[in-house]
Amino acid sequence: MHQKPDFEAIVVGAGFGGIYMCKKLVDQGMSVKVIEAAPDVGGTWYWNRYPGALSDTRSFLYRYSWDLEDLRHYPWNREYLKQPDILAYLRHVVKRHSLRQYMEFNTEMRAASFHPEHNWWTVTLKSGRELTSRYLITAIGVLSKTNFPEIADMSSFKGEIYHTGHWPSSYDFTDKRVGIIGNGSTGVQLLTALADQPIKHLLSFQRTPQYVVPAGDTDVSPEARQNLDNRWETIWGQVKDSTFGFGFAESARPAFSVSAEERERVFEEAWTSGGGFNFMFGTFCDISYNEEANKAVAEFIRRKIRDKMHDPVKAEKLMPYGWYARRPLCDTGYYEKFNRPNVDIVDIKTNPIMGMTKGIRTADGAEYALDVVIFATGFEAVDGSYKRISIQGASGEILRDRWSEEPTSYLGVSVPGFPNMFSVLGPNSPFTNQPPLIEVQVEFISDLISRARQVASPQQGTKGLRIEAEPSALARWVQKCDELSAPSLFRRTESWIFGANVAGKKPSVLFYFGGLANYREALQDIIQGGYKGFCIV
Repeated sequence: MHQKPDFEAIVVGAGFGGIYMCKKLVDQGMSVKVIEAAPDVGGTWYWNRYPGALSDTRSFLYRYSWDLEDLRHYPWNREYLKQPDILAYLRHVVKRHSLRQYMEFNTEMRAASFHPEHNWWTVTLKSGRELTSRYLITAIGVLSKTNFPEIADMSSFKGEIYHTGHWPSSYDFTDKRVGIIGNGSTGVQLLTALADQPIKHLLSFQRTPQYVVPAGDTDVSPEARQNLDNRWETIWGQVKDSTFGFGFAESARPAFSVSAEERERVFEEAWTSGGGFNFMFGTFCDISYNEEANKAVAEFIRRKIRDKMHDPVKAEKLMPYGWYARRPLCDTGYYEKFNRPNVDIVDIKTNPIMGMTKGIRTADGAEYALDVVIFATGFEAVDGSYKRISIQGASGEILRDRWSEEPTSYLGVSVPGFPNMFSVLGPNSPFTNQPPLIEVQVEFISDLISRARQVASPQQGTKGLRIEAEPSALARWVQKCDELSAPSLFRRTESWIFGANVAGKKPSVLFYFGGLANYREALQDIIQGGYKGFCIV
């Protein structure tokens, strides 16, 4: 008689990935436990509740595709979803599919170890309790480990300190002097929202000026919604067969294949319709890797910034001059907020932050008195959350040690030496819209587990109960990721996409730049080849 673990699968995280993973495995008849450190579902959308928090994916795609009835009936009426809307939607899905019974909240995984003699995992919780499972699936998110820079004398600051990734349930900044450190997507959204509140003075401590285009956030008319409801199958088919999965027609035209007048018209049209990814990839196909094309679009955006700004000094502070090659940002009135007399910018590229006492002190000796300091400094993307957990593989190796120089995984889902462990959005996953990618990865992982369970039987002992990525397959995938990203201007820009936002961290290739459609094709080839690259024993 063979020993059995407590569960067939433990899923870590209850965001988009963990919720769908739970449903897929439950539908296969498996015993599943989802553990989540937060008090409720939502993942990053539970914690990131700062003012102005907004998805940069249009509302009709920031959801699951697999429930057609729900797609047609769940209400939303704006082009973009705010954080409360997304959280409410995820709670709705969990309730609709009766998934909460499989979930345990306020429950944090601190360690996990694989036991080769049983081919299962022991998961140690923060409370000290241990659970065992045949499979361990981590769905802890690409952007969940907050990046909190160390600043001298921070402890001597007597005011309030916050990080956008752990926003308080209540706050009051009325008549206070507020400083925001960081101006990526979060910083842009936060400043835009806070500028409308009765704040005495609002300062953006900016290291790198950003290229920000309008989001195009408007009401969705009943007619537009009906049109979507009539075409859901077609819409999602197009999305999953595209490069980035954002629902717009990706351009196949190089920027200099048309006249200067036509380029201007295309840019103007995209600026008016809105959307960061649409502006970068729906206008021309070579903006992310052709230097001259990139310069042309960058100059267009700079002209738009100058048009929005009343004060030329502030305008110059906000003016980006590097490559337009970071995650494309979009806004709902960011630049216009700086036209207000109580909103300004501090350049911390030229004069870095040296310390905090009564506020923020910069290298030129200036000290900015503040009542509130907010860190909108983002996350240690992709592998950051894994550094908090001791995950021990079959040979005793710890995953964070394996990833100390370069985090890598086969297809973004599996690591050699860590059998029966799968990751949703692990290192080397595609750089694309996350909800459709999450669906693709969850379905691949659940199908792979189903294949192993079909092989296993009591008469065969542990046969079919161990799945592991092969080292040679990982090496080929990592090489492909490196080759695909090499020509991109993204790779020549310091950003979280290559891990360059974290002090002391060695930049590395964290994403697959081949796109969603090519990734799906690669997965299909692997399936048709009998799950080549995986060893099932």
